Amino acid sequence: EKPAESLKSHYVLEFLNLKEADQYTESDFESAIIDNFEEFMLELGKGFLYEGRQKRFTFEGESFYVDLVFYNRYLRCFVLFDLKIGKLTHQDIGQMQMYVNYYDRKVKSPKENKTIGIILCKEENKAVVEFTLPEGNNQIFAKEFKQIFPTKAEFKKYLLSANPQ
Repeated sequence: EKPAESLKSHYVLEFLNLKEADQYTESDFESAIIDNFEEFMLELGKGFLYEGRQKRFTFEGESFYVDLVFYNRYLRCFVLFDLKIGKLTHQDIGQMQMYVNYYDRKVKSPKENKTIGIILCKEENKAVVEFTLPEGNNQIFAKEFKQIFPTKAEFKKYLLSANPQ
C-alpha cells in the first residue's frame, strides 16, 4: 500500500473528552491520547504497533522529542506523530521533516520502508503543506483531528465540498 492510501483524511477523537471550549495544552492532548490508548489505536486503523511517547534523540548536544512513535506492520515503516492543538504552520512541517530524516537515516533498517510523519493538528493549512513540502511528497502528512463527531448537516456539507459535482 501507499502511505497516503492507508491514512484517514481526519481523525475523530471524541473519546478524549476534550471539549471545544476548553483550554488545553499539547501535553494535555498527548496525555488524553495515552489515557484512552485503546480507542486511539482503533481510530488509527490496522497494523499500528506502539513504540513510545516523547522518544528522544540527540545530536550536536541538542535533544529532540517525537510525541508518539508507532510502527505499521503492513506498511513496514515507522510512523511518527507530532501533536498540535492549533493551526498548522510551516515550522511544524520543518520539525517533522527533521524527525523523519533522522529516523530514515539513523533508526530504520535498509529492509524497511521510509518513515512517515503525521502532524495531527486542530486546523490543517493546505497551502502551507503544498508550498512547504516538495512536489510528490509521500512521507509527511498533516491530518486534522475533530474533537466531536460532526453533525449530520456538517458531514453532508463536508461530503459536498470534497466531491463537488
